[in-house]
Amino acid sequence: MFYNAKILPVFQIILLMIAFFAFHPEDVFAERLAVTDSIGNIRSGPGKKNVIIWKVEKDHPLEIIEKKGNWYHFRDFEKDEGWIHKSLVGKVKTVITKKENCNIRTGPGTKYKIIFTVEKGIPFRVLKRQGDWIKIRHADGDQGWLHNTLVW
Repeated sequence: MFYNAKILPVFQIILLMIAFFAFHPEDVFAERLAVTDSIGNIRSGPGKKNVIIWKVEKDHPLEIIEKKGNWYHFRDFEKDEGWIHKSLVGKVKTVITKKENCNIRTGPGTKYKIIFTVEKGIPFRVLKRQGDWIKIRHADGDQGWLHNTLVW
């Protein structure tokens, strides 16, 4: 035999990684940022002359997939894409609800009282993590705990 049996699995792993990165390059370089302004205009392209296609509120998380000058091309939790000016985003730990009727509780567990319920698409700043639970605060000041399976 002309190969070492211990090296072959490592070689296969390297080939799989190369194949993954070749077909998913955006996942390799994706950076997670969040809207830091009260409202962020999402545009159809990089530049103020491009149409505003929707608006997002403070703490909305974005996965950056391309940078062009002062503009970031991003993907959100619903796989929607758009462009936002870099002055409107920053490195802030945030999450967004990905399910309907997410219960926000007084503590990290189902035994704690539900203090309010939110719909899909509500962004929150992450204050603390405890196991599978996240202490969050909305831009309006409301805060509580929710389970990490409910957010992106």
